[in-house]
Amino acid sequence: MSAVEMHVETYLSRIGFAGPAEPSLEVLRSVHTAHLMSVPFENLTVHSGGRIQLDPSLLYDKIVNQRRGGFCCENNGLFCWLLSELGFRVTMLSGQVKGSITGRYGPPFDHLVLMVSLDGHRWLCDVGFGNAGFSVPLSLETSGPQEQGHRVYRIRRDTGTCFLEWQREENRGPDGDWTEIYKFSLEPRRLEDFDEMCLYHQSSPCSLFFCKSLCTVLKPGGRLTYIGRKLSSTTFLSEEAGRVLETTTRDLEDEEIPGVLAEMFGVVLNSPLVPKDETITPPPVMY
Repeated sequence: MSAVEMHVETYLSRIGFAGPAEPSLEVLRSVHTAHLMSVPFENLTVHSGGRIQLDPSLLYDKIVNQRRGGFCCENNGLFCWLLSELGFRVTMLSGQVKGSITGRYGPPFDHLVLMVSLDGHRWLCDVGFGNAGFSVPLSLETSGPQEQGHRVYRIRRDTGTCFLEWQREENRGPDGDWTEIYKFSLEPRRLEDFDEMCLYHQSSPCSLFFCKSLCTVLKPGGRLTYIGRKLSSTTFLSEEAGRVLETTTRDLEDEEIPGVLAEMFGVVLNSPLVPKDETITPPPVMY
């Protein structure tokens, strides 16, 4: 995937994974969760004078050496390389996220997701989605509910397109409402196929990533999220209880944000951050 050497042990150390790393389902699940709990989903490069480029060597340096995070193309793009080095058969896929404002889907290559084929079974992997993401890979061989702690997911198929859906805490149960998160096809893609949308997300007022400075990471029993000038912490009662216990939010002063990012997320920026939390403009063309 890249002429640059992948230091697998360094990468695994970065995400806190220890132990044999053979291509098994147990390892796939473990590295997926470890990645989510160690590498933030963030776009802070966009808001600190930088530019995101989908070059594997740059992604490796940023996420592994600089201990940063990234958005979908970065996190999943680099994770794809790691899985390949570990011996997994992995395929990049193009996803389209359903907008919470418009209720419509984004364009093709709006989101990068991964499919891993292992022992005749296909798994959906995604370490680059943020709050609505799943913690362990989802089976692509069933359309039935797949429960993960406080959430239930399912993958519905319709005329060659797969739809990832979830039930939120208040809608759980057989009669609960399913909410679409994103749709994707199983056609193989390459990292460079996402270059145009990577630029769009850094420059368009129709993109969440341009309008809001954000950083979020999965924590044991909850999630920590920074957006603009606010810090939110969500704690789940327990994996068994399956409901949110508490969400607390506090306002941040501009001068304290770098310290919060460093202490809470392990993110240290090379350039000053300009906090941003603007309203997203609905796109003129919707899918």
